Amino acid sequence: MLLAHKIELRPTEEQADYLNRACGSRRHAFNQLLAHFNQDGVKWSKKEANAVYKAIREQFPWYAEVSQRVTRNAVDDLHNAFSHFFRRIKNGEKAGYPKFKRKGQHDSFALREKPKFDVDGRTLRIEKLKTRIKLRQGLRFTGTPCQVTISKRAGKFFASILVDSSDYDPKDQQCGSVGVDFGIKDMAVCSNGHTFKANQKLKYAIKKLKRRQRALSRKKKGSNRYAKAKLAVAKLHYRISNQRLAVLHEISDYLTKNFKVITIENLNVKGMIRNRKLSRAIADCGFGMLRQFIEYKADFRDCTVVIADRFYPSSKTCHLCKTVNNELILKQREWRCECGARHDRDFNASINLDIYGRDTLQLDLKPYTIAT
Repeated sequence: MLLAHKIELRPTEEQADYLNRACGSRRHAFNQLLAHFNQDGVKWSKKEANAVYKAIREQFPWYAEVSQRVTRNAVDDLHNAFSHFFRRIKNGEKAGYPKFKRKGQHDSFALREKPKFDVDGRTLRIEKLKTRIKLRQGLRFTGTPCQVTISKRAGKFFASILVDSSDYDPKDQQCGSVGVDFGIKDMAVCSNGHTFKANQKLKYAIKKLKRRQRALSRKKKGSNRYAKAKLAVAKLHYRISNQRLAVLHEISDYLTKNFKVITIENLNVKGMIRNRKLSRAIADCGFGMLRQFIEYKADFRDCTVVIADRFYPSSKTCHLCKTVNNELILKQREWRCECGARHDRDFNASINLDIYGRDTLQLDLKPYTIAT
């Protein structure tokens, strides 16, 4: 099993200079190759790309200041970009032609050969760098490191280390099944009564973000003060992103560790964001990323994820008598059924989703239990 662990690096000035030069070399090689194949009458060919790369390397001898694989892997990166481009054309999707890399945007490079790097405790060795780089923490997984990708964001360097490991603990699920209703006020409401409050950090940091962006707009592009103000904006975005990810990982960990069957909604996030009053709150929740986290962790932990039909009336259906209340509107958070039962909108939806999942799989699983 291949697992990746992303760790913050603590480089010295000399090491940071090497990492910046490596990012720049890889970006330059990629752009030179792409420029060649953008010429009229020149078709993409990996064989030709290898020949062009050799000529480029002779033309720019400063490539030799960093590991050869840093620039050589640009051929594989461009091959991957063109492969996805042709695949999307074949499937009738939006093509997405490969683009030139820009300095300061997604700066990164990869070493995909084991002899070119190694990890020892909380240090990382990279070819042609004399000293070992300190890691903020040790590797989370035991196994054989296969490749490392160094990236830069908000002025910080990170190493994503891919490990061939077999020590991932799937955990024993405690309960049978659960239904989960996503929302804005409560990020996730579970059919066992467990609730996760929404952690909308962008909402609380929006004033600070506006001030920093306003300060950035007043600086002259290319100046030192512009670079300093741009870094301040990037750091705040990075902090907000980490706070959002922390909540998404907490929810997905809880669900996949404790339940064998998880039923969630198939939300039309693109359509929901069109609501101008709720678009920022919906985007800040990260429903699409939460679904991805649940699905890949469920795959690791041998859980089953059931995606309810997009038009399944989970909120409008009474889970006791199955009556559908078509008059229920979005702002009504509680409603009373004809049978006399009073429902909390979100909790009722989570119970219906749990029932939907068990009925879909036709399994005799332990139903939801109200948390005490």
